[in-house]
Formats: sequence, C-alpha cells, structure tokens
Amino acid sequence: MIRGIRPLLRGSTYSGVLFAYCGALASLPLLPFALLPALSWRSAPESVQIVLVLLVWAVLVGVAGLARPVRRALVVSARRLLRVPLPDPVAGPRTSGSPGLDHWRTPLWLVLHVTVGWAGALASGVLFIMGLSLPGNWLGGEARASLFGTSVRVSGGWSGWVVAAVCMLLAAALCVLVTKTLRWSAPRLLGPSAAERLALAAERELMLAERNRIAHELHDSIGHTLTAATIQAAVAGEVLSADPAAARAAMRSIEESTRAALEDLDYVLGVLREEQSGTAPARTLADLHELLDRLRHAGAVVEPELSGALTQVQGTLSRAAYRILQEGLTNALRHGADGPIEVRVAAGPDGLDLTVVNRTGARTGPGPGTFPTSGHGLPGLAERVRLLHGEFRSGPDGTQHWRLTCRLPAQVSA
Repeated sequence: MIRGIRPLLRGSTYSGVLFAYCGALASLPLLPFALLPALSWRSAPESVQIVLVLLVWAVLVGVAGLARPVRRALVVSARRLLRVPLPDPVAGPRTSGSPGLDHWRTPLWLVLHVTVGWAGALASGVLFIMGLSLPGNWLGGEARASLFGTSVRVSGGWSGWVVAAVCMLLAAALCVLVTKTLRWSAPRLLGPSAAERLALAAERELMLAERNRIAHELHDSIGHTLTAATIQAAVAGEVLSADPAAARAAMRSIEESTRAALEDLDYVLGVLREEQSGTAPARTLADLHELLDRLRHAGAVVEPELSGALTQVQGTLSRAAYRILQEGLTNALRHGADGPIEVRVAAGPDGLDLTVVNRTGARTGPGPGTFPTSGHGLPGLAERVRLLHGEFRSGPDGTQHWRLTCRLPAQVSA
C-alpha cells in the first residue's frame, strides 16, 4: 500500500501531469482546422464526422512535430518536467530524400502526448468532480453518474463517501499512469536518432582528443619546467654562499624556463575557456640548445652528439622530436643518478634517430632526489611515436643505465 502511494507524493508525477495537460491545451488552436473537413461533409453520419475530425486533428499535430524548434522545446520540457535525461538535439542539415523513420518519431510522440493529455484530463476531471459532489448526498439524497451510456446510482449513507474515495484514488492513479506513459515513451521517441548518436559520438571523440592533446601539452611543457625549476632552485640554495655567480645563473634559468611555461599555460587555459587564444608555442629542434642549457643549470652533465642537417628538419617532425627529447631528459633529471646524460640526435634522409642514455639510481648531488610521477610520460611518448609511424623503445641498458631510443620516419607532414 505504501509503495502504491509513493508515486503520488513525487513532484515528478504532478509536473508530468501538468506537462501532459499543457500539451493537450496547446493542440486546441489546430482544432478549427480539423473541423473544416467535417463541416464540408455534413451528409456523413455523426460518428464518421467525429472520426474524421480526430484523424485530421492528429495529422495536424503530427505535422507540427516535424519542426525542429518544436522538438527542441519538447526535449527541454520533458527533461525538466518529466525528469528524463535527454540530450539536446544535434544541430545540422537533414539528409536529403524522403524522411526516414527517425524523423517521424517526434510527430508520433507529439500525437501520443496530446492523446494521453486529453484522455487523462477528461477522465481525471470527471473522477475528480464525482469525488467532490458525491459526498454531498450523505443525508439521504440520490445521485446518478452516467458515462458513455452507463449509469451508476448512488443513494445516501456511507456509499457516497466510499464511491467518492474510490473516484479520488482512481483519479490519482490515472495521473501516475499518465506520467509513467510519457516518461516511458520520451527516451524512445524523443531520444537521439541513429544519425544524432553518431554525431554525438563524433563530438565526444573530438572533445576527448582535444583533452588528450591538452594533457600532453601540460605534461610536456609545464611538467618539465617545474621539474627543472625545482632542481635549479635546490642547486641555487646549495651554492648560494660558495658560488654566488652560479646561484644567480640558476635563478636566471628558473626565470627563463618559468616564463616559457607561463606562455604554454596561457595557451592551454585559452583553449579550455574556448577563447580566441594565440598560436600555440611551437618548440622545435631549434630550441634544443636552450633545453640543454636549462639542464646544465640544474646541475646535470649533458653530453650531446648532434649529427646531420638538423636545421632542415621542420614541421611536425621537428616538434615531435623536441617533445620526445624533453620527456627523456626530464625523466633522466628526475630519476637518474649523478653522471653524464648522453643525448644523440642524428638526422638522415630516411628519418630522425633520437637517443637518451643516463645512469640509474638516486641522485647524490644537489637536488630533490627521485620525483614521484603519474607514469603517463613514457606511454604518452609511445603513443605519439606510434601516430607518427615511428619506432620507440625504452628500458634498462645493462645494470646501471637507462636507454630511450626513437626513430621517426621522414615522411611526416608539416
């Protein structure tokens, strides 16, 4: 009994009934147009005229549901009043040719909406009026209720109260049934069509790709800068008294690297806010010497070996190579032991070879030691290289070294 009463106490039931009744009232302006065929065919039997009016009325209501603004208004209303999770309709041109089944779902739901609204309004209205009027006969009067040729006689006594209570319960149950019918049909008829689901999936894929790209930018640029700046600050603190010139050099390096990180962060925030941000900072192999200098200021010993026409490497290949070297050097700075970091970059006619080798173990010189990381760096590099159709390997090289090697083909578009 309590479970049967609970739906009556929910706000969504009353808002759903209101939604159904408003849909029924909204169809009234179309009724005069539906009466025109019946008025022009006066010789037809009354039953035929009623059926004709109802059919024309249903067709007019369905045609109104073909308009996109109508569907959008129905989706928003159903979401708020029926509490049904419906996505907004996807904007875009409709396909050419005859309308498919998906295009008729909204007209069908609108006809169902109006039909359920009118049936619920008339039936519950009659039951509600009966529930209010019948108890007035408890002193011994007599009442007769007629519906579609069927009459029910209620005489005085407690019978009037019993029938009134039953009418009120039926009216309430009818309200629940109206709401449940609309809530059941709304996702099936107002929900996204197959084409809209594909469009939503494509939109979500683009959003995830953009988020993944932003994550790469944050990890590559800002993550590296914070690592280098932290170690540089530790170095400056260690040598501040003994070597003020080296401390000042470390502080200048922190200023330069954090300024570059702020440029990257400003770009990423502009993308997140959907503003007209400037051009993304493009770090290429031309900036490799600046990257190596920042590592030297952090106390690392870097032994670069550059060969080939690196100045001829441009576009996506140059940017990807810089990011790969940046991640490899950052990992060496975080996790490597004191010792030289070997960097080899070889540009050839068939592609670009990149290698970073460092000693493994805890740092013993100035610096914070091993850094905790999320573990996304190397998988991100592997994914980046795979998208460029290259080869990527990383792992222990012997017992005391870690080697990262990468080969990028020259056939990479700019």
